[in-house]
Amino acid sequence: MEQKVSTSAQQIGSNVSQTGKTIVRFGEIQDLVKSYYPDADLDLIRAAYVYSAQVHLGQTRRSGEPYLVHPVAVSMILAQMKLDEASVATGLLHDTVEDTLATLEEIERFFGKEIAALVDGVTKISKIEFQSKEERQAENFRKMILAMSRDIRVLMVKLADRLHNMRTLGPMPPDAQVRIARETLDIYAPLAARLGIYWMRTELEDLAFRYVNPERYSTIARRLEESLKQREEYANNVLRIITEKIEQYNIKGTIKGRNKEIFSIHQKMITQHLDFDQIHDLTAFRIILNNVSECYAVLGLIHSLWRPVPGRFKDYIAMPKSNGYQSLHTTVIGPEGLRIEIQIRSTEMDLIAEEGIAAHWSYKEGRIPEAEDAKVVNWLRQMMEWQQDLDDPREFFENVRVDLYPDEVYVFTPKGEVREFPKGATPLDFAYAIHTEVGHRCVGARINGKMVSLKYQLRTGDSVEIITSVHQKPSKDWLKFVKTGRAKTKIRHYVLTEERERSIQIGRESTDRELRKWRMEISRVEREGEILKIAQEFSFKTEADLYAAIGYGRISPKVIITKLVPPAEREKAKASLVEEKQIKKNHSTAKSGVRVQGLTDVMVTFAKCCNPLPGDSIRGFITRGRGVTVHNQDCPNLARTDVRRVIDVTWDEDQPIRRTAKLALQVENRMGMLAAVSGTISSNDSDIVQANIKNVNDNYAEGVFVVSVKNVDHLNSLMNALRTTRGVKKVDRLAIM
Repeated sequence: MEQKVSTSAQQIGSNVSQTGKTIVRFGEIQDLVKSYYPDADLDLIRAAYVYSAQVHLGQTRRSGEPYLVHPVAVSMILAQMKLDEASVATGLLHDTVEDTLATLEEIERFFGKEIAALVDGVTKISKIEFQSKEERQAENFRKMILAMSRDIRVLMVKLADRLHNMRTLGPMPPDAQVRIARETLDIYAPLAARLGIYWMRTELEDLAFRYVNPERYSTIARRLEESLKQREEYANNVLRIITEKIEQYNIKGTIKGRNKEIFSIHQKMITQHLDFDQIHDLTAFRIILNNVSECYAVLGLIHSLWRPVPGRFKDYIAMPKSNGYQSLHTTVIGPEGLRIEIQIRSTEMDLIAEEGIAAHWSYKEGRIPEAEDAKVVNWLRQMMEWQQDLDDPREFFENVRVDLYPDEVYVFTPKGEVREFPKGATPLDFAYAIHTEVGHRCVGARINGKMVSLKYQLRTGDSVEIITSVHQKPSKDWLKFVKTGRAKTKIRHYVLTEERERSIQIGRESTDRELRKWRMEISRVEREGEILKIAQEFSFKTEADLYAAIGYGRISPKVIITKLVPPAEREKAKASLVEEKQIKKNHSTAKSGVRVQGLTDVMVTFAKCCNPLPGDSIRGFITRGRGVTVHNQDCPNLARTDVRRVIDVTWDEDQPIRRTAKLALQVENRMGMLAAVSGTISSNDSDIVQANIKNVNDNYAEGVFVVSVKNVDHLNSLMNALRTTRGVKKVDRLAIM
């Protein structure tokens, strides 16, 4: 390897990279690593640089610069985050397996198992496409969490990789710019925040926002530039007042003023429905002190200077965030009556706030200390624990999104321990956070000594005591109001398990009844292994799986008879079978206009909650005794059902049908209005099945019409025609209940 190092160094020439507009020389990386980690293996980093230069030789980026620019820039970002030499070396090697002829085996041979595992993890994440179908997107996210949970440094390298790609996104095609920027906002910026690396989150957000909404970005940037001088004068005045105040009490610290990021301003304008001119706290102030006692002392001094805004004080020192962040946050009415946001923290807290998980890195052990590991990295491990109980990756993705975008509340256990939950969390979320069985048996809670319902939403400062009962069982209705991914996963797993047990029982009873018609005993058939053989023919592993499928309605118990009863005996019952087929034919999928994947001659009904029409995207739900119920794909009721009973269905274009749709109309209250509406409906190839009209006042009347339509396009055309009818003020589609 040493020979390759010297040869490559001659071929490469100048060891130079470029991050955005900043030139990075490889020697600077080594110097930086040595400054914070004197015992680092610099030879390892140098060898990684030379190897990367060799395998990327001749490759260029879209901008035309040598490809080596990118891995060197990523490595520099990791060094600036003060990570260990393995992480910095991985930054140099992270694209070698994916973009060159290098192999993972070769990486392991030259650099060891640790770096090979890191490169492999980053490579797997890099292959993930998030802009895809919902199911694939969710499954890919699950894979990314898995890769990160094995070693948090994988995510650190990937975040550095994404940061440099965002800094140099300009040469990419416009559609790629938007796709990558949107992915950054949705996935990578929240992940950086989850690890406490706030400087990276804010930079990723601003870089991405520039491409996702360039017009709004430019407008806010221009307005900030126009008000820069005025804001600087105001900030200097505030800094002077604070400095003079704390110096009176012989407190020494650092006071900084920083401008709010463009994306942060945009978010505030959207969430609070404000114009730019209505946002006065464009500059935030940070006071960095020596210890905790000074933090609280200075807080009192600030509140003596200016009146605090009620409800805008947060004590993250007493109740740290799950990623280790600590600080005092307060908003006050400052000079000229303008709001000022002030953060007060110690030097150590400021380091953690800036660098997040990287601030805890232990170079002696080459990893994060266990205490911090439990606080931050454990989140990834919990993700993987929860996903094991889920069959549908979309559920996993949704649960993770809750934890990626938390608006936290902090509550106390009876022993005084602080627990963090997303806003809107309930006592049930608290119970499941303690233990799964505590959640399952939860019947209520005492909040600050008073009984509350399970739907009570926790508030910061609440003291929570859970009440349990051995007779309590989880309810499917709990899924409607719990917030945390853990609670949802545990409840859903219990409900699905219970439903499966009931389905097995129903399936076995149905099979038993069918066998009795032919004078057979189910216990004997099971004992002889016949049921197991039939189950295996249908690709089930056990008898229970077959019974569950029968209980769910996927398979008729009559298939057992066709396998066990000789054809000659079945011929004797032909008359009754013919009659049964005739009944089925009356409810066949052909007459419904819907094809059910994998099933024929099955009863089809349409869900009244969403009333799907031909042309809508649809899914089927297998009911017990009523065949398949067809829902719109995005129907909320379908999302709350057992995912294992959801099947693919499509509209049968060879068997077009007319369906009914319900419309709500608001019309002028005048003579001839009903005739005008009826004429519009008739002239648009539709019939009125039912109509109900009532007067609201002298000016308006409301009507509900049930009309027949061919498909969703036909309905939309009819609604547009009604909207243009004189006297019609409003037209809405309703569900048929």
